[in-house]
Amino acid sequence: MPLSRRDWHKRYTQQVRWTRDLRAYLYPRVGLGEAKRLLDVGCGTGALLGELQSQSQAQVFGLDVRRAHLGLAQNNQDVLLSQGDAHQLPFPKHTFDITLCHFTLMWLDDPKAALTEMARVTAPNGVVMALAEPDYGGRIDYPPELEQLGKLQLESLQKQGADPFMGRKIAGLFNQAGLKNVEAGVLGAQWTGPLSPEEIELEWMVFESDVEQTSRDFESLKILRESDESAWACGERVLYVPTFYAIGWR
Repeated sequence: MPLSRRDWHKRYTQQVRWTRDLRAYLYPRVGLGEAKRLLDVGCGTGALLGELQSQSQAQVFGLDVRRAHLGLAQNNQDVLLSQGDAHQLPFPKHTFDITLCHFTLMWLDDPKAALTEMARVTAPNGVVMALAEPDYGGRIDYPPELEQLGKLQLESLQKQGADPFMGRKIAGLFNQAGLKNVEAGVLGAQWTGPLSPEEIELEWMVFESDVEQTSRDFESLKILRESDESAWACGERVLYVPTFYAIGWR
């Protein structure tokens, strides 16, 4: 069953939590607090917009192709929202001090063109950031019987037109877009305890929404879910998707 926009907002909010430590490292490096105009490309339901407002004095802009998601993003007061295509940003060149995206490039038809557009609308000496791009080709599932989950998700993402290997590509794409002094890296991971029942439920809602396009073997999925929940409960579950970031200067 397709996820509702509120389900997606929960997922986007979860992704923002995952990458909080990385942003705490990146924001001071790029001078977020001194920026006057910021653009979040692919802002979705606005999960990151409130943070951008609270950690800067900038006028914050958000853009997404989906009007329904922007409806939820309107909860962020004083953010200027636009419906539009990342491949053709509806802004003049040199408009923003910082242009960023978060879990966005993997879903685009032409991520290089989108990054070139992000660079175009960024002012000289400004910064373009991809705060998080996963690489499902490097996904780790443990115990071994759960490795099938990663294979199913990778196949499904490809079927949806996404690039599940985007993470490993973003450094090259930033350079191809003409950005300078490009830095890229991988977000680390720590496991301090099992996921909450709510987090497990959300993880499976997203997973089942993905894989229903490639698998109708519901009995096998049920068995995999039981194994997954059991592994979390006994503390042996490992689920790691390498998540890359990149920054570059205009």
